[in-house]
Amino acid sequence: MKIAVDAMGGDNAPEEIVKGVVAAREELSDVEFVLFGKKEEIQKYVSDFKNITIVHTDEVITMEDEPVRAVRKKKNSSMVMAAQAVKNGDADALFSAGNTGALLAAGLFVIGRIKGVDRPGMTTTLPSLEGAQDSFTMLDVGANAESKAKNLHEFAVLGNFYSCNVMQVTNPRIALLNNGTEYDKGDRIHKEAYQLLEADDSINFVGNIESRELLNGTADVVVTDGFTGNAVLKNTEGTALSMLKLIKHAILDSGVSGKLGGLLLKNSFKEVQDKMDYSKHGGAVLLGVKAPVVKAHGSSNEEQVKNALRQLTTMVDSRITKNLSDYFETHQSRQEEKE
Repeated sequence: MKIAVDAMGGDNAPEEIVKGVVAAREELSDVEFVLFGKKEEIQKYVSDFKNITIVHTDEVITMEDEPVRAVRKKKNSSMVMAAQAVKNGDADALFSAGNTGALLAAGLFVIGRIKGVDRPGMTTTLPSLEGAQDSFTMLDVGANAESKAKNLHEFAVLGNFYSCNVMQVTNPRIALLNNGTEYDKGDRIHKEAYQLLEADDSINFVGNIESRELLNGTADVVVTDGFTGNAVLKNTEGTALSMLKLIKHAILDSGVSGKLGGLLLKNSFKEVQDKMDYSKHGGAVLLGVKAPVVKAHGSSNEEQVKNALRQLTTMVDSRITKNLSDYFETHQSRQEEKE
């Protein structure tokens, strides 16, 4: 298995990216990592090149670059060349912590969509605080600002495959994010999406879910449009960070007794922090393209990069893109026969 790595993408590149690759290599001894980027900079953080190859690139797509223009103009950038390697079959999957929009464009225009998929969805894993599972999958979280009802239905199918094949959930519960749990809640698109999801016997649709119930283990896959999903993701992350900060200040400002109590509860607070850390599950996955693509947070450190690379190997091993391709090809053939 080979993973193409955009070593220059992200706020802490290439140092944290390369360190993450080196850490992942220790766990994934049968995986080869192909790092695309400025060779001299990458070499500073690698002492042993076992299972690591560097492909020098002269250009870098920055966070400030306009995504589509950058992908089209910067053909020799680390991100585009890594995507090209996947398209050519020289690598099985793509990892980047760089410009999100550019990675979406590279996934669509370089690697390509799975036939039958109208719009790929960006998928992330968030913590569940109750229930049998310790996490759930949500999509779309940023690939599409606007979606039609059929796109939301498609996201449910994509999320179902990901939950089954990568997260190892049997018969995942699929829910539609809405402003109420009743079947007739929401705008026209959500009402239509509800009907499509309810009529699909291939998924276990459990109805609408409100945002306040997301972390309570109510569903294994939550479907939404990219604008709402991205806002929910950032709000969840921001709320978790704010609450931890609030608790820390409350302890520090409460005198000696409060500090002693905080010291006794230190391990408990660490467990809470670990529970809310969704990055341990890896990065955001672009589902619906012809190969596994994972986007890590721009500020990712060594540990988070390692987690995302481990996630990619699970996706490749599960043959999720092949399974999705087969499903949508069969589905499309049936639709054409009906017509």
